[in-house]
Amino acid sequence: MTGVLPIAATAKQMGKRGLVVPSANLAEAMVVEGLAVYGFDHLRGVIEFLHDPSRYVAPSYQRSEADTATSPLDLMEVKGQSHARRALEVAAAGGHNLIFVGPPGSGKTLLARRIPSILPPMTFEEALETTRIYSVAGLLQGRGLITDRPFRSPHHSASGPSLVGGGSFPKPGEISLASNGILFLDELTEFKRDVLDFLRQPLEDGFVTVTRTRQSVVFPAKFMLVASTNPCPCGYFGDAIQPCTCSPRQREQYWARLSGPLMDRIDLQVMVNRLKPEEITSQEQGEPSAIVRARVARARKIQQERFAQEPNVRCNAQMESRHLRQFCQLDERSKSLLEGAIRRLGLSARASDRVLKVSRTIADLAESDKIQANHVAEAIQYRTFDRMSS
Repeated sequence: MTGVLPIAATAKQMGKRGLVVPSANLAEAMVVEGLAVYGFDHLRGVIEFLHDPSRYVAPSYQRSEADTATSPLDLMEVKGQSHARRALEVAAAGGHNLIFVGPPGSGKTLLARRIPSILPPMTFEEALETTRIYSVAGLLQGRGLITDRPFRSPHHSASGPSLVGGGSFPKPGEISLASNGILFLDELTEFKRDVLDFLRQPLEDGFVTVTRTRQSVVFPAKFMLVASTNPCPCGYFGDAIQPCTCSPRQREQYWARLSGPLMDRIDLQVMVNRLKPEEITSQEQGEPSAIVRARVARARKIQQERFAQEPNVRCNAQMESRHLRQFCQLDERSKSLLEGAIRRLGLSARASDRVLKVSRTIADLAESDKIQANHVAEAIQYRTFDRMSS
């Protein structure tokens, strides 16, 4: 049976004291505190229960700590790539969208798949929201509360409905299944442009509305978009080792597959270069995920305190215009830097707002109350696509 967790939550809101569910759904229904849940395999058991409920004791759910969840992948396995690693940390600290651009073999996917290892544990509210989504989708399979942040990686042949959700009775798509976690789109330029444009509204609003003849359903879609792509059709534009064989026109057509409004919504656009021979043969390991994760957790704690009175804002990436005016004030030097970048790179109002959000995250990582000029300068450096297009 799908959707048992939302049913249990609604029963609790309606003031019901107990709920009878199939045994296979017992674990997910027990997540709702203050509701007695009884699981049965057969209708006979339900009838016996209704005749004499006093004979039955509802089991209690023992919630495991979310911070026990760990990723099997570790950043220390990544050699070099200090700039890309820093971008990964900034993205995780503020919940920002990120794209890695670089030639084949530069480590784009290797880096992206390690971002769960540096993300902070889910709060109970986030875990409950994610578990409800998976319950509606029928993907819990007897599990209780989901404590691992989702990492969804659909193939580039995915359709629009598979991303946003659909069906006669609408079910969540990949972007909702990635809520409170990561939606990773490898080889972004291989996705159809019209499919990618389905992401624009959810990236801005944090939810997606699926409308069908019978009903209209709103699903959460608060996810981090992490993507990777080659810089051109041959893959070697800007590579120091192998020359690019593409014409300017071919490169222009290649990037035209990604709409400007979509790229505007990607906060960090980072060039990843191939390692030098001495870096490849080096035995030196990178900084472990646990150390990076501790810095990310400290930055997220600052944000939780900042947005304590904002129920719909959990991290800097989710700030709205009114939050920018309150929390992202710039001094004259920082303002001059940002204005120069807007003129030089042709940044839209949305893109410049995202520079401010990233600047705020960089300041949080530095445990600085105010955004400094160096924080803004670093945030501007993460607009690779704008620099390539200018």
